Amino acid sequence: MDYLSQLEAEAIHILREVAGQFERPALLFSGGKDSITLVHLALKAFRPGKLPFPLVHIDTGHNFEETIRFRDELIARIGEELIVGYVQDDIDSGAISDVTGGKYISRNALQTHTLLRVIEENGFDACIGGARRDEEKARAKERIFSVRDDFGQWQPKLQRPELWNIYNGRIHKGENVRAFPISNWTELDVWNYLHREGIALPTLYFSHERPCVEVEGQWMALNPFIRIDSPDEIQHKQVRFRTIGDMTCTAAVLSEADTMEAVIEEITHANITERGARIDDKQSEAAMEDRKKVGYF
Repeated sequence: MDYLSQLEAEAIHILREVAGQFERPALLFSGGKDSITLVHLALKAFRPGKLPFPLVHIDTGHNFEETIRFRDELIARIGEELIVGYVQDDIDSGAISDVTGGKYISRNALQTHTLLRVIEENGFDACIGGARRDEEKARAKERIFSVRDDFGQWQPKLQRPELWNIYNGRIHKGENVRAFPISNWTELDVWNYLHREGIALPTLYFSHERPCVEVEGQWMALNPFIRIDSPDEIQHKQVRFRTIGDMTCTAAVLSEADTMEAVIEEITHANITERGARIDDKQSEAAMEDRKKVGYF
């Protein structure tokens, strides 16, 4: 068995463990390549039956149009349930505020409140996510089954051992688990698997011309949610996105890679991490870990 098939088999085993151990699991779907890979793996794990969990998308209202369009087309094609939690609903209710200040206002951190609300409203006891250990250093501290307390918080020092692919899903009332079936995959593994399986992706992942503004040495796509000042110069650049989050926190990379083969070649020789283009990860050395401790994905 080749290494991609081994990774696939492990991920399918984990997905089936989640379905078998939990009463009300859900698959967190962002419209990015990792969650798209998870959907493909879930279909392999459970077809011809229906998926034993819905897909859940936390919509900040600052998503790329291409991401939302791809999400809706995918759901229509596979015929599965999609639950959308809107950050705007929590802003309108006064539960959270999006007055974060600054020129490039991101709602990324606000997703946590909406996610925890959706988990509570639907009684989810496990949420499947597409995090990978090579993605960001805080991710490497997490087990494949990562327990969150009844406040949705994560304690990195209270991780359970996972020996011989045995996953302990026992939780107390109010707690839930985040499960990461592709935790042992790398960015390159994901792209090689996407290529092997012929999986479609949003066009954002491939080279295209786009109006951009330079921000601290990175190219931000022009969008309605950033403030353009007189010194800012709008330039049309040939870019693609290695990771997809909000338009307000995800920078593009200059690239001519317009096919999967070209993207794989580019990643093979890249000297910057995938999340090096995520502005929200640069707020502090422990930005991701701090968000995860209060309930982030």
